[in-house]
Amino acid sequence: MLYPYRPSSVKNQQRWNFGVLCPPMYCEQQHRTERDTMQTEVLLRGTLGSRLTVRVRFLQIIRRSIGKLRAPVNSLPIDNTPAFDYVERLEAAGRMYQAWQEAVERKLFFDEVQLAALATPASLSFDFPAKEEVEPVRSDDGDVVGIIARDSEHLSGTVDISAKRLHDDIFKIRVLIHNHSHFVPASEGLREQAILSSLVSAHTILSVADGEFVSLLEPPADLEVLAADCENIGTWPVLVGEHDSRQCMLSSPIILYDYPQIASESPGNLFDGTEIDEILSLRIMTLTDDEKREIRQSDDRAREILDRTENLPQEQFAKLHGALRNLQSMREETR
Repeated sequence: MLYPYRPSSVKNQQRWNFGVLCPPMYCEQQHRTERDTMQTEVLLRGTLGSRLTVRVRFLQIIRRSIGKLRAPVNSLPIDNTPAFDYVERLEAAGRMYQAWQEAVERKLFFDEVQLAALATPASLSFDFPAKEEVEPVRSDDGDVVGIIARDSEHLSGTVDISAKRLHDDIFKIRVLIHNHSHFVPASEGLREQAILSSLVSAHTILSVADGEFVSLLEPPADLEVLAADCENIGTWPVLVGEHDSRQCMLSSPIILYDYPQIASESPGNLFDGTEIDEILSLRIMTLTDDEKREIRQSDDRAREILDRTENLPQEQFAKLHGALRNLQSMREETR
């Protein structure tokens, strides 16, 4: 959810995401302008006994639809939903319910696998079946007047991991994520349908015990050629953690420097790219009461952003204006 954090905003109705791995059939139809795989390649200094842990995470989109019952009922039957009509929004008991997209976080793990075992690539298959859920919407008097229907498509794929020894203590680690989900396109809304069968915001976290990763941005001189040969497709690996630590790498679809950090002045997440906190916070304060009401009733995390911003102390607001770091004195050169 991006500023102005309302589902009715055109900016939020036209969905776009980083790190989207689409179903293969959709990629073929788009002449491979979309991808169904993500490849990470990094260098690791270690031994055959070094232990590698790989975490792959992504979001699965859930379609949230709103239905208005043609006649109120006391409760929803377990196996038979009363007649209803789909609507964009429904107001009941002082709250507005809107059609929207939600997401669930999916996590896959390879836990402490020795590099010796990865000379032969290891593969992990994942399969998340399609799912449908219905939640009642009640009026002030307790009658069910509508429903919230949530449904997700079937997702399947594989994660392949391998370790290739390049020198005595240098290994190339490869993590390849594939989306194998079946997708049957309709004549309209092709991408809107494909996103439901996609891996969204896909990224990989690699950590090592008894070894260390090599920076691909600033590799040692003797490893520059090997670092340049690492092929990363749809992702950008950087070192993360405490500065100068080399036990963890984040491989994500966003270009970062090694050891990226959130500024200490930032009071919380705003969901907008590099997050210019001061500008976004000031813009939030200019929203009308109706816009704020829509935010509070549409998305829990957007409501948290609004509440936090409205209650931000003035001294915290002042900190958002900017900060000077790492000042160095410069000696005037004399001739």
